[in-house]
Amino acid sequence: QVQLVESGGGLVQAGGSLRLSCAASGSILSVGIISWYRQAPGKEREMVATITPGSSTNYTDSVKGRFTIFRDNARNTVDLQMNSLKPEDTAIYYCNAKFIWTMTPYWGQGTQVTVSS
Repeated sequence: QVQLVESGGGLVQAGGSLRLSCAASGSILSVGIISWYRQAPGKEREMVATITPGSSTNYTDSVKGRFTIFRDNARNTVDLQMNSLKPEDTAIYYCNAKFIWTMTPYWGQGTQVTVSS
């Protein structure tokens, strides 16, 4: 059973930065498709950023140029560096991982990010 654990959320002022980390046991973070999603109150969960096993990345338009998803091989995590944060980035952020041969999604418990204006 794959377990994902997110960390790094918190309260930050607009314009600030946060770095989220997704940790897991086993190899899924290095061989799977890893995504960060977020869900704001009253809104549907949306994909924020994705990294493939070949390290190709994809971002939702609203975070392009501000967020970066990457693998930290030394820590065995997939991180989301978030810069120039805006109040509209406030949400619970979830890590999602899928092995490419099953595409079964695994989810973490989420970490709260709150950006004050």
